[in-house]
Amino acid sequence: MSTPTPNRPANVNGVGLSKNDYRGATSTLCAGCGHNSIANQIIAACYELDLAPETVMKFSGIGCSSKSPTYFLSRAFGFNSLHGRMPSVATGASFGDHHMKPLAVSGDGDTANIGMGQFKHIMRRNVNMMYIVENNGVYGLTKGQFSATAEEGLKLKGQGVNPYKAVDICLEALVSGATFVARSFAGDAKQVKDLIKAAISHRGIAILDIISPCVTFNDEPNSHHSYAWSKENESPIHDLSYVPLRDEITLGNGHEEGTVQDVTLHDGSVVRLKKLEKDYDPTNRRAAFNVLDEAADNNILLTGLIYIDTQRPALTDQYNLTDLALNRLTPAQIRPPREALTKINDLMF
Repeated sequence: MSTPTPNRPANVNGVGLSKNDYRGATSTLCAGCGHNSIANQIIAACYELDLAPETVMKFSGIGCSSKSPTYFLSRAFGFNSLHGRMPSVATGASFGDHHMKPLAVSGDGDTANIGMGQFKHIMRRNVNMMYIVENNGVYGLTKGQFSATAEEGLKLKGQGVNPYKAVDICLEALVSGATFVARSFAGDAKQVKDLIKAAISHRGIAILDIISPCVTFNDEPNSHHSYAWSKENESPIHDLSYVPLRDEITLGNGHEEGTVQDVTLHDGSVVRLKKLEKDYDPTNRRAAFNVLDEAADNNILLTGLIYIDTQRPALTDQYNLTDLALNRLTPAQIRPPREALTKINDLMF
């Protein structure tokens, strides 16, 4: 959180903006939709991180979730792409200006059904982007058909019984080489906000699978995407907090309750993990697979930071990009001189 100074009013952050400057249009989603709660935490996280909206690029595909970017950071750049095609658009934009921070919001249908191929490739390429999946297990815009993340055996009015095994977003991200994998529940505002802060600060692909109940089509008490089931079965791996670089890093009052593990991110900020009932290391990829399997076997909604790798370079860091953004280079800077073309042609022919 930004700290007021003698020269700064209490209601503005370090870049001179109020929280209202981070809001978007009024939501047209159903009252009580988990997506609205997530949008509110994105607003709060960006405000508290002193992140200027003009340095953010918002991306989405098609679906209820993909309407969400309209409801936050109205001053940011945005692109609403085709169904399932958001990752390729975001990848191209990240090369256009590698100084900007891509922020993507997708849904379980947009990602795990039609968009699964693109999802897998943006993970393995480690695009420098926060990728939120607002996961409700249904196609809300088309009246509640099962999505790929709906659990096997779920019965919904008008849809019958789902006969297929569910796709686990976090497991797919791990298999595909993602460097930041986390899961949360839209009803846990603090955890959602802290994970968003950490994901924004991570350099590389940061996937957040957030269970976001659909109050219209999928809020049956026995549904694994409902408020009731999620609250009853949520099992956090750890007590998580985000410590900005500008703050002094201390263990605080919670040290006596459990061991503390600090994970330092690329910008010097820290994700502080306090052990609860599990002795779990989120930097251990094999342990991440095991803990996800265990949660599935025991019908548990496992939440928290599941895996992080701060050593692997992001996609744009692997290329010799100019300091000036590619989309700001002039034709004279981009077009090679005749002598260079002649040399290339001579080598080829």
